[in-house]
Parts: sequence; C-alpha cells; structure tokens
Amino acid sequence: MAPEIEMILMKQLSSYLAMPMFLVDVEGTLIYYNEPAEGLLGQRYDETGEMPVQVWGTAFTPTDSEGNSMATEELPLAIALGERRPAHGRFFITAFDGIQHDLSVTAFPLIGQQGRYLGAVALFWEEES
Repeated sequence: MAPEIEMILMKQLSSYLAMPMFLVDVEGTLIYYNEPAEGLLGQRYDETGEMPVQVWGTAFTPTDSEGNSMATEELPLAIALGERRPAHGRFFITAFDGIQHDLSVTAFPLIGQQGRYLGAVALFWEEES
C-alpha cells in the first residue's frame, strides 16, 4: 500500500525542522525520525529503519523520574496513537548509545482530509537538569 500524501509531506517537513520529531503510522510502526532526533536517540534513522511499536516502545528503556520502567501505553506517542488525542509527558530514556536523556514529549494524532486517521507524531526536546 502506498503511503498517504500527508505522511509523505509530514516526513518532508520534519526533515527541515530543528525540533526532534518521531513519526508513526496507524499500526504504530515508526516510519521516520529526523536528524535532530538522531542525536537524542543515539543512532541514525538509516541505521535503525522502521520499527514496530513493540520495539520502539521499549528500545529506549523509558523510565519515570523515580527510575521506574514505563509501559509503552503510558508514553505520549502511544496515547496519541491509541486514543487519538494529544498527550504530553516528561520521562527519561536511555538512547541506543547508552546515554540517558531527560525528555519532554508532546504527541498528537495525524488526521488527513475527510477525517482519515494516518498515525501520530511526537515532538521532543531534552530538559535542562
């Protein structure tokens, strides 16, 4: 199945922005993250490629401020995807390169023309400790 034009355009837009972005399709499969996100995630997108939600939801070992593991369903992107509503949260990840980051993440569902549900996007940034 060919990707929706809105997803192609969102991927292109994110490639021009300085804000780290993570884009998933309706099944939750990671379809792209941009260059600014690569620095926080510890690996280039070209090296990871697409990842199902079961992989990206745990690959970065998300934890809360007390060091407790977080379930994938608690992550803002998973909420935006599953509940089709915006979500925001702050948590820690351990990136592919082993470095821990304190992130704030805002995620929202992507709705195309005629109300077609396309997936979700997350914008994130590292907090100053």
